[in-house]
Amino acid sequence: MFVLESIVKRESVLYLIIVLFSVGCKKPYNPPAINSTNSYLVVEGVINNGPDSTIISLSRTVNLSGTTTYNPVTGGTLAVESDQNAIYPLQELGRGKYAIAGLSLDSTRKYRLRIQASGEQYLSDFVPVVNAPPVDTVNFDIKGNGIQLNVSTHDPKNNTHYYRWDYQETWIFHSNYLSGYVSNGDTVIDRNFLTDEIYQCWGSDTSSNIVLGSSAALSRDVISNNPVIFVPSSSEKLGTKYSILVKEYALTGDAYVFWKNLKSSSEQLGGIFDPQPTEINSNIHSVSNPSEQVVGYMSAGRVTSKRIFIADSQLPGWVPTPAYPNCRLDSLYLYFKPVGATVAINQENEYFNTNKGAGTKYALIPVQAILERTIIGVKLIGHTGSTRECVDCTLRGTNKQPAFWK
Repeated sequence: MFVLESIVKRESVLYLIIVLFSVGCKKPYNPPAINSTNSYLVVEGVINNGPDSTIISLSRTVNLSGTTTYNPVTGGTLAVESDQNAIYPLQELGRGKYAIAGLSLDSTRKYRLRIQASGEQYLSDFVPVVNAPPVDTVNFDIKGNGIQLNVSTHDPKNNTHYYRWDYQETWIFHSNYLSGYVSNGDTVIDRNFLTDEIYQCWGSDTSSNIVLGSSAALSRDVISNNPVIFVPSSSEKLGTKYSILVKEYALTGDAYVFWKNLKSSSEQLGGIFDPQPTEINSNIHSVSNPSEQVVGYMSAGRVTSKRIFIADSQLPGWVPTPAYPNCRLDSLYLYFKPVGATVAINQENEYFNTNKGAGTKYALIPVQAILERTIIGVKLIGHTGSTRECVDCTLRGTNKQPAFWK
């Protein structure tokens, strides 16, 4: 789920808590925040000055009572505009994403985003180009129960002062069992690990929290070891190899206030007697309906980044908690005669071979060969097997190594 949309939903949760305290044990009540018909436009992304593409995501907020978690806005028309009437149209990528290749923006001009979507037109305010300085370091500290990742940066020109970071995590993980076999539908054969690897995969995740920093109260524009994310020692992310890409954005003072208020509203909600959420003012507005709420804030500037890798050999030897801790191996035989039965059955046909009767609901993946020693050698009598989630890592990630992976 995207950060901005999840924040709107969390504010609805706070409203629900307040209502529940008000009604006590009276008749159950579904508050307006749960079933509201309002669907606010959510705009995510920045106007990127540099070789990287500008990618803007459009979506609509969803009701807590619904089953949909992401509602993309498709079929829109987007363009970046300068205050000198230069126009840079974006292309639709699908799933609510719109993009344009690297822009070379004039730092003496201001820019805005124009959105045409769902029959409505939206404009952001014109914003200056604020380029982020290079990221100095991304490092980690080993704590008793995990690692704390931090970012450091500075602006030697003493101009930036306000910063935001987001991140993309990638890690190697493994399924519970290494399967050396596969069913072709009729029989169990050796697995080709070059084309059908399902033991080792790469998982990935993006920011779910807002990371900010400010040097405005300091004599020098320096941010040192600003916390980014904590990864617990039990996480499978740290089981083999972990990587994080931290992206840095320079903000104007107004943009910093927006993100600070958003962070406060989304991450510091407590009891009903705690400070209530601050009003969050977007710089994106509906042209036809200025009172319409839009979620998001448009900025422009160069984005900088730094990636690091952390191997398990750099850590204390923590053992991650498996995603599926209750996995087990079952032994299935080519020739099995149940007690009291007059005819033997082939269990592999029942659980492995879909063309021979193994149903999708009950189908298992063969893992290891079961061998029996005889006077003339070794005889294959069956295979162990387990459920797909315990054997196939591609259910939760990709078996294709990322291009950036070391």
